[in-house]
Parts: sequence; C-alpha cells; structure tokens
Amino acid sequence: MNNEQNNSNPEQSIHNFDLNMICDYFSTMERQGPGSDEMTLKALSFLKPLTEESKVADIGCGTGKQTITLGKNIPSKITGIDLFQKFIDILNHNCAEQGLAHKINGIVGNMEQLPFQEEEYDLLWCEGAIYNIGYKRGLQEWHKYLKKGGYIAVTEASWFTIERPQEIDQFWMDAYPEIDTISNKVHQMEEAGYIPISTFVLPENCWMENFYELQKSARELFLEKHKGNPTAEALAANEKREYELYKKYKAYYGYVFYIGQKI
Repeated sequence: MNNEQNNSNPEQSIHNFDLNMICDYFSTMERQGPGSDEMTLKALSFLKPLTEESKVADIGCGTGKQTITLGKNIPSKITGIDLFQKFIDILNHNCAEQGLAHKINGIVGNMEQLPFQEEEYDLLWCEGAIYNIGYKRGLQEWHKYLKKGGYIAVTEASWFTIERPQEIDQFWMDAYPEIDTISNKVHQMEEAGYIPISTFVLPENCWMENFYELQKSARELFLEKHKGNPTAEALAANEKREYELYKKYKAYYGYVFYIGQKI
C-alpha cells in the first residue's frame, strides 16, 4: 500500500501517515497490497503475447512480488518503479538472487512524474498502487506512455454493490473517495482512451492469506522496532481496523483487475 501523502497525524487514515513509517511497516512483507501470483498470471493471459523487444513497466511496484512473477513468465525487459528506495533495493536484491537482474530493473521514481518517453511501452502494470495518483488520473496521464495497441493492467478498489452499510461507505469515503462500482470504473477506462479487455474480482485469499494474515508478524516487528511511538502504534491500529472491516464487509467491496488496450 504505497502512498504519496505526507502527514504524520495518528488520527488520520493510512493515506495520511508519514511516508517513511508506511514504508517501514510494509517493507517486511512480500506484498504491499492484496494479490496473488495466480491473479497476476490470469491478468497476463488476456494480453497478446509479449516479445523480447516489448517494454514493460510496473508502476508502484513495491518490493516487486508481482514484478518477479511477470519476469518469470514473459520474455520482455521490465522496469519496476516505486517511490521508496527501500522497496526498490529489496526488489533488485531479489531479482539478483533469482537470476532476473538481466530482465528486471528497479528504479526510484514518482508515478506523478514518470521518467518515460511517450509511446515507449507495450504494457503498463500497476497492482494495488494506482490509488496514489487516482484511478482516473492515472489512466489518463499514463496513456501517453503506451504505444498504440499497448495494454494497461491495474488493480483498483471497487464497490461490488450499489448500496452498502454506512460504516464501510464512510470508511472508504474518508480513505479513497474515488472508489466506485465496476461499471463506472470500466466507463472511466473507456473515457481515458482504452478498449476494456477484461475485468475480474480478486478472490478473498488475495486479501486474507496474502495480505492481512501476513501483516500479523510484520506488525509485531514494526511495533517492537518503534516501541513507545504513538504514531507507529496508530498506524498499526489503523491497519488492524482495516482488516476487521474487510472481514465484516467483504461482500461489498474488493480489488478488481482492470485491463485495457490503448486505442
């Protein structure tokens, strides 16, 4: 859950905690958001085959679990980009250990000012991070970096229902007011200049086993490291509350993969 807001007020949502503290909390986890290798590969299956000449970028890659999955399953070179140096160091270290350094290169950068050329990429990937810039803005601004016929694949928090309980509705309005229904997200993709290729919901295990359950040990390490720090304690409590809300209201929302092709 990368973030580009900077406010250390412990009463705020995850989106307003200090950047370095957020990075520290999530750096011991192999994923910084819900997902799975299976869902990454499922999204990849909707694209035309990539080649060694194809260029791919994973935006907001975090420590790069999905980046490495891509690297093992496509012949293309991949640029992973993230705001946090610590995440990029972990990605590059893991790529070197797994013999992928010749295919994957992690760099530090801001998704609001990507160091890419226009029509440079065949595929832009972003799992669990486009909310940092906003789904609609990200689709619009990143469009120019894709070649004609190139693909974009992102996961985005979405409502599964038109109506939902006030508690979870208020939580998301505070955390990410751009959350919307799947049909509206598809429409926004069309408006941004893409043909919608596929959408599918990430299953519950992407949240529970692959994200929230893994936070338990990460949270213990984090709190031990920052013992007595009220902001750290508030961040950990915030993440625990998010977990409890998901268990209670998972029928109403989740992450959805949105895949589009540039017209």
